[in-house]
Amino acid sequence: MKRESINKKTFKNLQECELFILDLDGTIYIGDELIYGAIDFVEHLKNLGKKFVYLTNNSSRASSDYVKILKSMGFSCEKENVFTSGMATGMYLIKRYPKKKVYLVGTEALKIELNSYGIEINNEDADVVVVGYDKELTYAKLLKATHFIRKGVPYIATHPDLVCPLPHGELAPDCGSICSLLEKSTSRQPDIIIGKPNPFMIKLLSNKLNINVDKICSIGDRLYTDILATKNSGAISILVLSGESTISMVDKSEFKPDFIYNSVYDLINIIS
Repeated sequence: MKRESINKKTFKNLQECELFILDLDGTIYIGDELIYGAIDFVEHLKNLGKKFVYLTNNSSRASSDYVKILKSMGFSCEKENVFTSGMATGMYLIKRYPKKKVYLVGTEALKIELNSYGIEINNEDADVVVVGYDKELTYAKLLKATHFIRKGVPYIATHPDLVCPLPHGELAPDCGSICSLLEKSTSRQPDIIIGKPNPFMIKLLSNKLNINVDKICSIGDRLYTDILATKNSGAISILVLSGESTISMVDKSEFKPDFIYNSVYDLINIIS
């Protein structure tokens, strides 16, 4: 399946892209299962000399974990090919809240990621609260987060995803669901959400790699994060139907992707 959107971006626009941003969950794999043709597509980009970055809202793992995982799955991947909402949160914190103590509702891997930016994680005293996709969530963490958030300290979420796709059609509660729970007990939403649909991560990559956003193509499976972030940034958007979204969801959506394909495998014959 191919659909061109009402925005009428052309195949020429697509082929002139210098950087391809690839979402992970639902786009190149689901859980531990590869999406057919995803490795072939990345190798195709590499052979064409195109830059590519795996970009994910999933903050439960460190960037180094993703490099290992992607390599073990057969993908070409080095440190410079990975960008996570955890990394972007670290960059935001050191610029906006330098030397401030952070209370973290997140995994040990996210803690290590934030530590790598020189950020102090403090469980007893905090100037800022950060909430991520916490697969190690406990009631004690929620209790302390509620305490600090109700005190009025700045409150940051790594990303807004309500669920994370798992194999066999299962879904796991994600960062957005944790934030929803905290909202019920604090009457506060995050002051800022770093990950998609905020275009912050795409713009950071544009600046870092010195590539204009109109020469960037972002590929993902979620309308309300992947596609909306891309539209907000000005880059070219491709929705793949290998993850969460369906054509019915696109038809009902207020914003449309520039292109729609069944999977990244379909793009091999398009991008040349």
